[in-house]
Formats: sequence, structure tokens, C-alpha cells
Amino acid sequence: MPIPFQLLRTIPLLQSLSQEQLLRLSTQMVLRQFARREVVCSKEQAHFELGFLLEGRLQGVDFTVDGRGVGLYFLDTGDYFGELSIIDDLRSAEHVIAVARSTSVFLDAVPARRLIVEHPEIAQSVMARLAARVRDMSVQRTLLALPNPFQRLCVQLLLLASHDRLCLDPAPTHQELAMMINTSRETVTRAFQALMLHETIRRDGGRLLLLRRDYLEDIGAGRVEPPRT
Repeated sequence: MPIPFQLLRTIPLLQSLSQEQLLRLSTQMVLRQFARREVVCSKEQAHFELGFLLEGRLQGVDFTVDGRGVGLYFLDTGDYFGELSIIDDLRSAEHVIAVARSTSVFLDAVPARRLIVEHPEIAQSVMARLAARVRDMSVQRTLLALPNPFQRLCVQLLLLASHDRLCLDPAPTHQELAMMINTSRETVTRAFQALMLHETIRRDGGRLLLLRRDYLEDIGAGRVEPPRT
């Protein structure tokens, strides 16, 4: 059953395509829905697809040799994933899981590769996205070298609130943050309690407000001691 082409208009990567092109593309796609914590795509799978997130939220994750989960990045509505395997025809470097009920559409590797090759503006967007991912991974590696998990948490919150935003919407869970900064969920919970007591952050429904960005920056840089937990 074809995907309604109107859904594809909501995807930023495809907005340069004409209605005729979107209609043709929609006949080649499949729609799938995922429950929270369900695997959307696995690094073990040998069948490659380009995925587009229509609704929900996803996270790229991997696991250390001792089985600990490591959170790598989040994907929000309108994002795409699987592009690396489409380009180099190798298995993915990470798993993608749903952190909320999610709906995605998928395009097989051959038409997805053709889509990138035949549309320079899409190819440029994909290249820029891959370059940004490399830069983000470099920053994340530096973050993980910080000795104090409280410092790592403050830096991670600032990274997630990039572009001078003062809130995270939706706010990641304590477990998701723990996976990103290589610590326990309990450690993140204690740090959150301390930051809230010092009126540095505040929950607002599903959002997390950063009330004292400069203080978070000072903790992350080691200029001030973290508040006691």
C-alpha cells in the first residue's frame, strides 16, 4: 500500500522534490510502527534501508564489550537514519531503538542510493549531516574523558541544548542520559536532585528548563565544584 505523499512533505530532506517525485517515491516505501524500547534497526542486519521518522523519538545506541549500553544520539520527527550503510554498503555502526512510540517509513537501499546520487541538494544535505555526526562524536569522546560524572552530565545537557536553547523538549530520561555519559541512572538522579535544589534546572511537564546555563558551563569546565548530592 503506497505511503500518502503528503507525509513525505514533512521530511526536511525531501522538501526539494516535486509532487510527482514524491508520489513516485511513496510507492517504494513501507511504513512501520514501533513500541517504546523496540529495536528499529539493528547493526547485525544485512538488509539496508533509509529510514525517515514521521512521529516519535529514536536513539542511536551501542554496547561495550561488558554489555553496558552507550547512547550516541537522538533522532526527532523529520530526521532520517541508516544513511551510512546506504552510502558504503556496510553494516551499521550502531543500533537504533525507539525511546517513545514511533512511526517511520523506509526506503530500500537501491532506490535510496539513487535518490542521493540523482539529487545534488539531497546529497549535499546528507554529506553535511555526516560531517556534523563526525564532529559530534569528537565532542562526545572529549566529554567522556572528563573524570567527574557530574561534569559530564552538565556538559551533556548543554550539548543537547545547543544553539542557545534554554530547554530540552522532550527531556531525555535519566537512563538515556546515563547511557550517554557512561554512568549509572542513580548517579544522574542524584545529580538532578542537587541541580534542582540549587535552582539550576527545573522540570516543566515533559520539558527540562536550564535556568542557569552559566553555572552548568562552570561545572562542566571545572571552574566550580559541583553541588553536593
